[in-house]
Amino acid sequence: MLATAFPVDLRRCQVLGLVATTFVAAGGETAGALPVRELLAPSSGRAALGLVGAYFGVVLLIAGWALLGRLIRGPRPPGTRALLMTLVIWAAPLLIAPPLFSRDVYSYLAQGAMVDAHMDVYAHGPAHLGGPLAAEVSPLWRHTGAPYGPVFLGLSAALSGLTRGELPAGLFGMRLVALLGVASMAAALPRLARHSGADPAAALWLGALNPLVLLHLVAGAHNDAIMLGLLGLGLVAALGRRPTLGASLVTLAALVKAPAVLGLVAVVVLQTRAGRGPARAVATTVVAATATTVAATTVAGTGYGWIGALDTPVSPQNWALTSLFGRATRTLLERLGSDLAPLAIPAWHAFGVVAAGVSVLVIWLRLRPRPVYALGLSLAVVAALGPAIRPWYALWGLFLIAAAAPTASIRHRVAAVTGVLALAALPSGGPADTGQLVLAVSGGLLAVVVLWQAHQAEPAPAPGRTA
Repeated sequence: MLATAFPVDLRRCQVLGLVATTFVAAGGETAGALPVRELLAPSSGRAALGLVGAYFGVVLLIAGWALLGRLIRGPRPPGTRALLMTLVIWAAPLLIAPPLFSRDVYSYLAQGAMVDAHMDVYAHGPAHLGGPLAAEVSPLWRHTGAPYGPVFLGLSAALSGLTRGELPAGLFGMRLVALLGVASMAAALPRLARHSGADPAAALWLGALNPLVLLHLVAGAHNDAIMLGLLGLGLVAALGRRPTLGASLVTLAALVKAPAVLGLVAVVVLQTRAGRGPARAVATTVVAATATTVAATTVAGTGYGWIGALDTPVSPQNWALTSLFGRATRTLLERLGSDLAPLAIPAWHAFGVVAAGVSVLVIWLRLRPRPVYALGLSLAVVAALGPAIRPWYALWGLFLIAAAAPTASIRHRVAAVTGVLALAALPSGGPADTGQLVLAVSGGLLAVVVLWQAHQAEPAPAPGRTA
């Protein structure tokens, strides 16, 4: 309703989004993923007010994004330059906000400090580092090795050396790294869209101005931004008939987070479409990927422990589809007195891996002529059927689906999912109790009321003019 009820122009969208992210940032000052020494009790008045304000801002952001989507579908859509400026405007307040919606950035800093101190980050968790940085890491992950590749850990280590372990500088530096990834995503999207026969403006709207990008890649400073930025640039290079560079960039993305390795399939397919033989395309890609892996691992100095880290344990209470089914099955077997109960969750996780593999194979067999779209769907399946999921994992597939979706209806469905997922995490990044849920819902409803009142106060368009 919000996307059809309001008169729309670009300036209105920019202002609404700016107000939204300002509220999100201000709310995060008391309800965000703050350093432990600054954390407030969730029941305190300041924390409660911050939570209401942050969710007020999230709902305003979703509304502003939906209105912008309506403008893009209109007769005079903004150009890519205007959309990039809108992204800058919306992101600006989040640059100085505390970490939001997750505490993962503290793990990044602690792991970077470990690599900088020549500790084995794959064999030991941040507890092995000790000190103030380790204290910031969520207790669940203090004794768990890093699940990330040498490219990201090398960046984290370099940042640790530059900031000398100072928390404020480290947090700001990690956000700048994430911004570099978002900028790379925004640069790649129009080119990928043109290749796929899609509208570059629509691709930027769904793939870069998306609330999940702002809330989790910018405000949360997640390393998925670097993964997706490198992946996008690698595909652009491959489209430009630079397959070796493309394979190297995609490999660097996979050495941030492993799912990006599927991008190498797209690089091979793009080479064969350009007239290169399949054997030569595979050989070129394998050689480039192997050389890049060896070079990146050597420079980072982390060793090859990242291969074994691919099976890093996941949170037992995560809400991935296979984990939910696993817990339900375990509970049922426990009630039946079966000795198989402990095997329920591992069995469902294994089923998810197999199902994802089969689904990816089917996608590529059916959509090989559309490699960017096939890759987006493949990454979406991997995220959905994997053993763990977070709201920002949806961006793995969404980024490329935004660039290559064959119809507007697919984009609309993806946008609807985005709106729901944008509401799925608290600013603190922690689990929600009943009181916090009530406060979050109150903030969202307040935003809806304000938007409705603004619409009611809007003067009717003059005769002969349309809103």
